[in-house]
Amino acid sequence: MFGLLLALIYLSFISLGLPDALLGSAWPIIHEELNVPISYAGIISMIITAGTIVSSFFSDKVIRKFGTGLVTAISVAMTAFAILGFSISSKFWMLCLLSIPFGLGAGSVDAALNNFVALHYKAHHMSWLHCFWGIGATLGPVIMGQCLVNGKHWTTGYEIVGFLQIGLAVILFCSLFLWKKFDSDNKDKQENHKTLSFIELLKLPKAKSALIGFFCYCGLEFSTGLWGASYMVLQRQVEPEIAAKWISLFYFGITFGRFLSGFITMKLSSKNMVRLGQFVLLCGIVIVILSLQNYLLPIGFFLIGLGCAPIYPSMLHSTPENFGKDVSQSIMGKQMAAAYVGSTFMPPIIGFFVDNITPKLFPVILFIILGLMFFMTESLYRFSSKKEKISE
Repeated sequence: MFGLLLALIYLSFISLGLPDALLGSAWPIIHEELNVPISYAGIISMIITAGTIVSSFFSDKVIRKFGTGLVTAISVAMTAFAILGFSISSKFWMLCLLSIPFGLGAGSVDAALNNFVALHYKAHHMSWLHCFWGIGATLGPVIMGQCLVNGKHWTTGYEIVGFLQIGLAVILFCSLFLWKKFDSDNKDKQENHKTLSFIELLKLPKAKSALIGFFCYCGLEFSTGLWGASYMVLQRQVEPEIAAKWISLFYFGITFGRFLSGFITMKLSSKNMVRLGQFVLLCGIVIVILSLQNYLLPIGFFLIGLGCAPIYPSMLHSTPENFGKDVSQSIMGKQMAAAYVGSTFMPPIIGFFVDNITPKLFPVILFIILGLMFFMTESLYRFSSKKEKISE
């Protein structure tokens, strides 16, 4: 049964990744068609991620009431119908309205599945799980890019992804009996879990460093996916169709990197995986900043994705170890909320600089966010090392 559940979780993460990169890859065309400023993509992303913040913040209670399987199936169905709504939208306000169920559908399932894997599977499964998210995230802009290259409308890309999501939702609903059986077999263990309020969470010694670390990581990753194509079009005069394909290399870097990370985690600790990722990420940002030729841009964005690859899974998988299995689901939801706060506020901030000052600042801001993330994760590791010495 564990094997079938793991396969379903992998499938669910493909569905989580599919729509994530669509907006960024198509926005250079969408904003012109809808006659809105380029920075308005930040408004849509804020609405989406605000929904994920709310749903992930309360995910612990929702999951305990309805179960991981049902929450996952309903969430995928919500995002599917929201994406199909995007495909028939002709006004900016319609995109904003549909972004509400889009965001609400992502938060709880993300927290539920990450905690389930952190508790019941080894670290390499967490990396490969997020590799499958990367497969979806890579396919999204590829689908959109192919539609645009072949003369199709941007709504066709959303329509294709929407129907793929519906197919995945049907599979998940048909497999609810597996989750019910697992919940029944593990009822006694689940009753030992604790729910922490946000105030109680902040009192935990490592919590603040962990929350800020998640905030920085998701702010950096989401902003790269959203504004990478626009940066190439506006600052480097790359054609929109080419930029849509090049930004898919960022997601391919994440996907390929997480596949490799699954093997490397068998040799390196979680904290060293995070450090390795941050170093590669730094190399990618430097290439984007300093490159004089456009052909180096896809290399830079690929390295940024490759560097992102091990950071998020390694931070997530260490949650039960850092805080205890009894409170991991509660803390996982709060960490996801902090991550989505970063996804909410970083894109519009960067969009303001891109639209009102200069697109040239985009990679520089990524560099600053990376520096803050490095400082917070190192603070977390120093505290952990001190605690280990005291216990010895």
